[in-house]
Amino acid sequence: MPELPEVETSRRGISPHIIGSHIIDVIIRQPQLRWKIPTDLLSHIQSRQLLSIDRRAKYLLLNFESGTLLIHLGMSGNLRICPLQSSVEKHDHVDFIFDNCLLRYTDPRRFGAILWLGLTPHDSKLLSHLGPEPLSDAFTGEHLFKLAGKRKIPVKQFIMDQKIVTGVGNIYATEALFMAGISPIRAAGNISTKRYNRLAEEIKVILTEAIKQGGTTLKDFVGGDGKPGYFQQTLHIYGKTGSHCPKCKVALKSLKLASRNSVYCPKCQK
Repeated sequence: MPELPEVETSRRGISPHIIGSHIIDVIIRQPQLRWKIPTDLLSHIQSRQLLSIDRRAKYLLLNFESGTLLIHLGMSGNLRICPLQSSVEKHDHVDFIFDNCLLRYTDPRRFGAILWLGLTPHDSKLLSHLGPEPLSDAFTGEHLFKLAGKRKIPVKQFIMDQKIVTGVGNIYATEALFMAGISPIRAAGNISTKRYNRLAEEIKVILTEAIKQGGTTLKDFVGGDGKPGYFQQTLHIYGKTGSHCPKCKVALKSLKLASRNSVYCPKCQK
């Protein structure tokens, strides 16, 4: 699944090509994604200028004077800038036709979404409950410590809760907990402010580096230029069960947390 760095990579990749351009047409080949694409979508954006593209958590927000269009990449979606009249492949479900190029939405599994949010996007049920952005000043160890309270939920599930902090998915939660030396199954309410400060800092460092490298390609993700991300090459422990810990050389173990595989070092992470 595209996580925050992959979505941010897509935002940065497509923005220079289409911001300031006008929508000429929208071609919808497959309207049924996670939710059905609104039938009146074109009426909201036709001939409208794209003013900016923001990211909130794993959602892309395309801002027009008439309102905001939300795009979610789901499990396998991607956005690419293509020349006009580009040939169409099987899973190319939607084309947004601009003045001199098109923005193509491709999604083999169709778990993504394209929704019109209007003039008050942050009041929508998809965005209104979200916690702070992990790369913002609002996200700190103190924030985590305060919300953790006496909660017994494993800390990995805690930091993957979008109400606590947005966009920290399985890959980056695994890596950040390893670098902070915190076991993924440690109770969220049993971690000190000092250790949460370290964890918050590691989350910021890892996400920033992943964005610089274009995200993590595991299966389907490509950036806005059609190229894969390369952060997978520098992952410390994710997907490496049984390999030696890069710090202490003990064999890495794994367990299931909320149906997600969690790799950890039994010696380094406490």
